[in-house]
Amino acid sequence: MPLEVRTYKDLDLNFRAHPVTKDVVKRTGNAAIIGALRNLILTNLYEKPFQPTFGSRIRGLLFEDVSFITANMLQSEIQTVITNFEPRVGIDAIRVEAQPEENRYAVTLRFYINNLEDPVTINLFLEKVR
Repeated sequence: MPLEVRTYKDLDLNFRAHPVTKDVVKRTGNAAIIGALRNLILTNLYEKPFQPTFGSRIRGLLFEDVSFITANMLQSEIQTVITNFEPRVGIDAIRVEAQPEENRYAVTLRFYINNLEDPVTINLFLEKVR
């Protein structure tokens, strides 16, 4: 019996209008999951109304010294927030590399989307926003 393949859909948070229907554009498949993960990683605690435990303290950690210790703390926070709030994925690996010269962290996240065999890898940079 084959696994049921689900197509995940989310709104594009840039709120661009579809050129024909004039409705908000949807993200589907991997793009929907990747967008959700990026938003989840960058959401502060208490930022989402009526859900004070949603999010993480990642943005606050970005104001600490760029170091190996802070990179480990960021890795732990990313693992926790994804495990707690994104049930559509299973994490395979998280790598956070401190880049003190650029005053940022390079994050490589490898995960599996539920019911899909191929892993997805995303790379992003975490840096202070003034």
